[in-house]
Amino acid sequence: MTVERILVVDDEPQIQRFLRPALIAAGYEVVEAADGTQALKAAATAAPDVIILDLGLPDMDGKDVVANIRAWSQVPIIILSARDRESEKIAALDLGADDYIEKPFGIGELTARIRAALRHRIQMEGGQAQLSADGLSIDMVKRAVTRDGEPLRLTPKEYDLLVMLARHAGRVVTHKTLLASVWGVAHGEDLHYLRVFIGQLRGKIERDPGRPKVIRTEPGVGYRFVGDES
Repeated sequence: MTVERILVVDDEPQIQRFLRPALIAAGYEVVEAADGTQALKAAATAAPDVIILDLGLPDMDGKDVVANIRAWSQVPIIILSARDRESEKIAALDLGADDYIEKPFGIGELTARIRAALRHRIQMEGGQAQLSADGLSIDMVKRAVTRDGEPLRLTPKEYDLLVMLARHAGRVVTHKTLLASVWGVAHGEDLHYLRVFIGQLRGKIERDPGRPKVIRTEPGVGYRFVGDES
């Protein structure tokens, strides 16, 4: 049985002392790095399955680590940081990070995010053509969406928005990324436009649009599609 390898990048010894035994107990192999230079070397040589990355590193900003790794690898990257500014989270996600967790954090939440990141990687490698969530089914080959077996009628933009979120199930997709991917880079700042479409989409796919279970809001950052396995 293959054991997934987690690269933990953090310069705080207490975080490393906490995470190593917790992740090993959860069934993972752990590789550690204390700065950005070590992280880039380990990412290239240790072949990690997931990278947990602090943004505040002693030799470089964690966002630069994300950008460097994304130039050659799609390994899942989960940001683990005490920085609570929305702009920091958005910048890291737009550069290619898959998810973020604020310090302080619970190991249960972190391992759940790791499992979601690993599932998403497997789905992308396998080219998953169907996704489901709370009775909703998306067939990307037939471009068909159903709820409890009944077809739903979506506009082309609503469908593209749904698929963009579904392809990143379990991960935060920023406002900017959604707008640029579905409507083009010229609409990258049209947040009101996006909120209107999200509202319309929820009205069609959610059992209770007022309490959405499929498309969750990440305040100030973006949205997250919560699939049946997210």
